[in-house]
Amino acid sequence: MQFAVTTNLRKMFDSMRPILMKGQTGGPGGKMLRRDVVRDTMGLPVSLGRIGPLEVRLATTRKEIRKAQRLRYKVFYEEMSAVAPAHHKLVRRDKDAFDRVCDHLLVIDHEHRAGPMKVKRPKVVGTYRLLRQDVAEANFGFYSAGEFDIDPLINRHTDQRFLELGRSCVLAPYRNKKTVELLWQGIWAYVLHHRIDVMIGCASLEGIRPEQMREELAFLHHFARPSEQWDAKAVDVRFRPMNVLPKESVNPKRALANLPPLVKGYLRLGAKIGDGAVIDQQFGTTDILIILRVCDIDPRYIDYYGNNPDRFAA
Repeated sequence: MQFAVTTNLRKMFDSMRPILMKGQTGGPGGKMLRRDVVRDTMGLPVSLGRIGPLEVRLATTRKEIRKAQRLRYKVFYEEMSAVAPAHHKLVRRDKDAFDRVCDHLLVIDHEHRAGPMKVKRPKVVGTYRLLRQDVAEANFGFYSAGEFDIDPLINRHTDQRFLELGRSCVLAPYRNKKTVELLWQGIWAYVLHHRIDVMIGCASLEGIRPEQMREELAFLHHFARPSEQWDAKAVDVRFRPMNVLPKESVNPKRALANLPPLVKGYLRLGAKIGDGAVIDQQFGTTDILIILRVCDIDPRYIDYYGNNPDRFAA
């Protein structure tokens, strides 16, 4: 398989590689029992970067994965409008079968205190779930295939390596530039190490009434669609049209401002949006498909990460 980048971009990627060899290789406390390890990082260091007390790393133990699931439960079910199944309520974790095969990216605050007089204890404050194409094909497929017909897209590009991003969330007090930068530094290191060509995944607009987000959906349809070769459509039984307003009726500035920060971030990177939206009743969201080719990433972001690796070094 070929890594779809230009020569200049490849040089920028190579300039990042020294950071991949820095950082801790054990658990948050520096120790890890071999029998607790349930993830092989495939040669990628566990710790992928650090800014002050915040570290981005891959989960390697069941305990760390459970912490990511608890964070997802807190954000999705307690803070947002997702409806928790009974077994999720019982354990207070958001979990599914994909958790067993995905890699889990964590942001950990090593100086977190539960209260003014409490001892500092590492706490997971941000997470992303990563599913490589080879792992998906060996197990349950991609999660997003339940909402979008992505097989034709993948079959048109058999020389490309796909990575699915999902279950992204950050604890409310940590929703700032620093945490987002660390998450993307972790994703970027992962993309480089596994030589990923294309990132895909579902992103959500809060609410299940598309008529209340007509301008945002129409904006994405008119201003962020991919070429036919890189398009994918929502599955027929769940398809909701996004072309709900004529292009001249859309105020791009207003529509962009009303989109969730995560979606705006993907668009800034150079992502395109698939055809149609899907209502997710359980999570109380309207989902869209993100399609982000590595070769389409805005060079300023590659330059930002590639030319300043030490800012993230653990």
